[in-house]
Amino acid sequence: MFVGYDIREDIAYQVCEYSIRKHQPEAEVIALRQRELRDSGIYTRAIDPLSSTEFTFTRFLVPYLADYRGWAVFIDCDIVFLDDAKLLFDQADGRYAVQVVKHDYTPKEGTKMDGCRQLPYPRKNWSSVILWNCAHPSNRQITPEVVNSQTGQFLHRFQWLRDEEIGDLNTEWNWLVGWYQEPRDGIPKALHYTEGGPWFAEYRRCDYHKVWKKYLKEMLK
Repeated sequence: MFVGYDIREDIAYQVCEYSIRKHQPEAEVIALRQRELRDSGIYTRAIDPLSSTEFTFTRFLVPYLADYRGWAVFIDCDIVFLDDAKLLFDQADGRYAVQVVKHDYTPKEGTKMDGCRQLPYPRKNWSSVILWNCAHPSNRQITPEVVNSQTGQFLHRFQWLRDEEIGDLNTEWNWLVGWYQEPRDGIPKALHYTEGGPWFAEYRRCDYHKVWKKYLKEMLK
């Protein structure tokens, strides 16, 4: 499991990793740190002022980092798991290159998280949880050269794939806090604080804030 890392949200990453291991102690969790990828020469893309996180583009390096073998999951760091991540891997279907929650999510323009701009675009948040079939032939196209040069539109909309190569995950695995509601939309297995989580002062009491704070307290013990 690759987790996007941003120095501004270190505590979010720590709680995310804790939540994964709490429910699946054998999970291999890898922090996707942009600085390490730059130091190794893998990631050379210029800093994009529109990028809201340090992992905006590095998430697309996962098939390469997995040597185009097996299955891997990428998740944003502002997510906490409420159930065993193995159940997510159990949904792997070899017909698809990726599997994602296909949100119909159109937030209003404005700001989110640490003052970052909230930009609506097609397939928004599809790439925040990705079950990667790293060995799928179509994912061979996603080389470091492509990740370092292609547009955000091309990458985040999975435009190297045909639509039929993009499989579905249930909403429960990328539950957009403040957007989905129980029981109308189901029951979450992974909460995504996409517009800002309790580690930011202005979101201290957002929906599900008690869940995140509970994990934080457990982790600190």
